[in-house]
Amino acid sequence: MTLNVVVADKSGKPVPGLQQGDFTLLDNKQPQKIVSFQAVQGGTAPADQLVEAVVAIDQVNAPFSQMSFAREQVEKFLRMNGGALPLPVSIAYFSDSGITMSGAPSRDGNALIANLEQNKLGLRASRASQGFYGGLERQNTSIKALAQLVETESPRPGRKLVIWISPGWPLLTGPNVDLNGKRQQDAFNSVVAFSDDLRIADITLYQIDPLGMADAGASSTYFYKDWVKGAKSFKQVQLASMSLQVFAMQSGGRVFSSNNDLANTIVTCVADANDYYVLTFDSLPGDGPNEYHALEIKIDKPGLTARTRSGYYAQPKAAH
Repeated sequence: MTLNVVVADKSGKPVPGLQQGDFTLLDNKQPQKIVSFQAVQGGTAPADQLVEAVVAIDQVNAPFSQMSFAREQVEKFLRMNGGALPLPVSIAYFSDSGITMSGAPSRDGNALIANLEQNKLGLRASRASQGFYGGLERQNTSIKALAQLVETESPRPGRKLVIWISPGWPLLTGPNVDLNGKRQQDAFNSVVAFSDDLRIADITLYQIDPLGMADAGASSTYFYKDWVKGAKSFKQVQLASMSLQVFAMQSGGRVFSSNNDLANTIVTCVADANDYYVLTFDSLPGDGPNEYHALEIKIDKPGLTARTRSGYYAQPKAAH
């Protein structure tokens, strides 16, 4: 199994120059041998591990005014350095009819701006769905769109940074929302599938909240944290387990809220491609189907933290 690991100092700045001996890999708290190790510095990933970014603009889950601001911020990002992007970028437009891609990834920010302008009329504003069932409709539409994007990106070689600009879809979890056994099992199966699909597609997911300071302190900006820890069984799953923020954190990405500078937040996400480490190890078989294994990377230097995929679902060893 391959892990992309970003090591950061206390200020959050990526740290290059580490050696294999600085890393300890834990699988379910048990140390595992690192089979191979590679340091990527200055964005110089090898040809078979090239990194590209997808900026997804979500117009289903935010008011039109905020998404208009988000598009302006995406354009600001694309104009940086005269439109010379640090890595290939594509744009995914999410409307209530699904995902539309800008085309092949490009380092030409000006060309992507032209595509952004052309797609203004193609986007459809989200329906004013209210209440639980309206929220459930938006959640289902959003999860299908994420699955569509993962399916689109999966055949492409290399690592992908998917930067989803959205407040996230409704969490739909609380004392009045109780899934029955079958729905919980279906939700658990979806969680396992997304975990596998994001890992196999080599996608790191990020969420940037376009509402900025407008929802600073709101419960929606932190409630997802109750569900980030990987579910070991269907009994631990609720609809919030399939939230954008949870998938982002579990993939090794980040969640950004209460910040109006979206353009530079995108820069922060893209910077994960500059300095990082690629580790491989032999994953363990499960004692049963869909057995959750928590992963942790420890760094043998003070003040440094590692960010990577938080776990995987192991399957029993095939009988011969």
